[in-house]
Amino acid sequence: MFGITCLTAPGRLERSPGEGASAGVATGSRRIALLRSGRRHGPLTRLITPWDIGELTQPFVFLGYSEHTPGEQPLVGAQPGIATLTLVLSGALAFEDAPGNKGIVVAGGLKWTMPGEVVWQAGGRATGEPLRAFHLWVELSPSPASSTGESQCVTPHELQEEGPVRVVLGKLGRARSPLAHAPADINYFHVRLKDGQCWRYVAPDGHNVTWIAVDRGGVRLPEDGRVFREQIALFGDSRGVIEVQADGESSFVLGSARRVSNALVQGGRHPIETTRAAFVPTGNEPSVLDRRLARGKRR
Repeated sequence: MFGITCLTAPGRLERSPGEGASAGVATGSRRIALLRSGRRHGPLTRLITPWDIGELTQPFVFLGYSEHTPGEQPLVGAQPGIATLTLVLSGALAFEDAPGNKGIVVAGGLKWTMPGEVVWQAGGRATGEPLRAFHLWVELSPSPASSTGESQCVTPHELQEEGPVRVVLGKLGRARSPLAHAPADINYFHVRLKDGQCWRYVAPDGHNVTWIAVDRGGVRLPEDGRVFREQIALFGDSRGVIEVQADGESSFVLGSARRVSNALVQGGRHPIETTRAAFVPTGNEPSVLDRRLARGKRR
């Protein structure tokens, strides 16, 4: 893998005797197990991919950060079993879904797309400002709700806040996600800190997947150094506090969930099929993924 520093062996992320403690009880600092730089291809920086660390971060199977200059930049959304969430950080995003509904997501808002719906998105023209956004793919467990839930567009004022945190998925304190059909027991936050400001997070019980990805500035951790812009840090399985301090005006997203045990390849069918080309313009990743697909078909 490219640009990765393993602080703990990823195959056996750290555990501590205090893992059964409640969400409100800390057992020391939660350490970074893996730190990596994203891979940039044009306007998109891929931070999590199914053929890379996505096997460690399920149900989060893809995370990308994009920067588009004003003008039309097509992006593609959703797959069977996968919901997509585009969080707009600056600029605006125009979209058109499969039934022909059109809309604009402005800075601070988001577009949630349920499985099976194809969404074409074009950035920049609505405001003339550069578009910056995070694109997250979440693997959904098979259920009637995950197959029949509607997609949703959320405006900035609909996102609830807890201190410096905007709650996109899940909950924190009194703040709740505004999404009507969001998956249960998954947290996804957008955190904005001023220079020197500190923030602490203790994951709920059972959340053994936690990561942060920085898009502006950087954050320092007491025992693990700094996470820079366009880097992602994956924390170990142990209970404990994640404490960060902003190094400059900083912005990052945090994901937290219970690790999904099922493999990304099941029964010879891969959930990322028709749109993987949109995120693999060049390089050797397709051959790596093809080999994993082949292994899955032989099982």
